[in-house]
Amino acid sequence: MRSILLTGGAGFIGSNLVRHLVRGKGVSVVNYDKLTYAGNLESLRDLEGDPRHVFVHGDIVDREHLGAVLAKYSPDAVMHLAAESHVDRSIDGPGEFISTNVVGTFTLLEAVRGYWNSLDKGAAESFRFLHVSTDEVYGSLGSDGFFTETTPYAPNSPYSASKAASDHLVRAYRHTYGLPVLTTNCSNNYGPSQFPEKLIPLMILNALDGKPLPVYGTGKNVRDWLYVEDHCEALWTVLRNGRPGEVYNIGGNNERTNLQVVHTICDLLDALRPRPDSLSYREQIRFVQDRPGHDLRYAIDASKIQRELGWAPRETFETGMKKTVEWYLENLEWCRRVQDGRYQRERLGLSSVNGIPEREENIL
Repeated sequence: MRSILLTGGAGFIGSNLVRHLVRGKGVSVVNYDKLTYAGNLESLRDLEGDPRHVFVHGDIVDREHLGAVLAKYSPDAVMHLAAESHVDRSIDGPGEFISTNVVGTFTLLEAVRGYWNSLDKGAAESFRFLHVSTDEVYGSLGSDGFFTETTPYAPNSPYSASKAASDHLVRAYRHTYGLPVLTTNCSNNYGPSQFPEKLIPLMILNALDGKPLPVYGTGKNVRDWLYVEDHCEALWTVLRNGRPGEVYNIGGNNERTNLQVVHTICDLLDALRPRPDSLSYREQIRFVQDRPGHDLRYAIDASKIQRELGWAPRETFETGMKKTVEWYLENLEWCRRVQDGRYQRERLGLSSVNGIPEREENIL
């Protein structure tokens, strides 16, 4: 593949994927992004001047603009990552999630369908539309078991419900129109250039600032953690070798409780950037009111993608976390620049439930 239209390429996973494709695979990328609060071209400053990266400022609900961009750049594939993605924000304001994740995906599918129908036979046969989704569409697991590609959908938040709806739309466009789509459902990503509202960067920055490290409930909620560079390679593998119409779950084989994650961050900071008073950063941990409807456990069975396409994660949780903490310590100025004043690490996701504004720092 020579050229890819990638939506959401200024976000966390998207910016890492743009760099992975341009520098790692030699692919030209048209980066289509709305530049919301969590999308920032600071994450791609190192690609300035590279002719293989073209940025287009646009919104996926704009059908006419999408059609014009597709016609102008004639991509060989579309990788769809643009989405509102934070559960707490979806609790406070679900409308934006429906607009972007559901209506936006529908609009993009319509634009891509029109473009695909205009291609000659050979180009149409090789074209692919990759929809990047989440394991949260499956709901919550108990203490055992794993999500597979056939697990029934049971979303429990406005965010996961909006992503589930978009997954169903993508599937319908395959079965109704024959569009050559692929869908991936991934576990929790972490790594460089993640916006500081998410658990890992938030804990790192709060720790360094001497602020409390707020952990929801008892901290026993479990997530499977996937290093973002491993995810990028998995997406490339699915795009190149996946079978149209198929779903592939992507996981890191790294289940940890939220409290274990925070402990790992504290221990790494203790070694890499000790507190002036020589105490452990664990002293800053505070347990706070749990998120409404907080899913207990997510865990991915990624055996299908490994068996059929030969992908497996390279990073362990320990190696990935060390790289992540080191990146944030070396890029504190980036963290300052991407927080433009609208988000100051305040707690989200409770005001609409209790009717009382919350100012506790937010975590995943």
